[in-house]
Amino acid sequence: MPNRKTLVPFRGTREQEERLRAAIERHRGEPGATMPVMQEAQEIYGYLPEEVQIMIAEGLGVPLTEVYGVSSFYAQFTHNPKGEVQISVCLGTACYVKGSGAILERVCRKTGCKAGEITPDGKFSVDATRCVGACGLAPVMIVNGDVYGRIVPDNVDAIIDGYLDGKK
Repeated sequence: MPNRKTLVPFRGTREQEERLRAAIERHRGEPGATMPVMQEAQEIYGYLPEEVQIMIAEGLGVPLTEVYGVSSFYAQFTHNPKGEVQISVCLGTACYVKGSGAILERVCRKTGCKAGEITPDGKFSVDATRCVGACGLAPVMIVNGDVYGRIVPDNVDAIIDGYLDGKK
């Protein structure tokens, strides 16, 4: 079942659960209901933890393996929560050959967070991604949706500090 890469416990609220149950009710009995319910669940929670996948499977009357199979196949879904500061480093070919591996190492060292994980305080999450379509700016790092291109490892600390200081 889901791979737990984080020590951050699931903290869903009653309101989130009610919204998920309403989404399940709206789609129950529809062919292919699993996908739209999972998309709504990810919008509600920001990710699809095991607890949410179980609610979806039980609510739709489908096997948990079906829900997990869909959630692990499609890149739009994530099993791990995201931090307040979400950092993605592109490891696509163009970025990688221009040094994005060293950038990822620097990000992990700065945040104390491994790729694919979130810090215990929920401040940072770090992801290694495949091509983000900005090859002309390689290497690329994305922080909370802001794209930074042509960076070098020495740029990483200042970029992240900008988000910590509330400048972004």
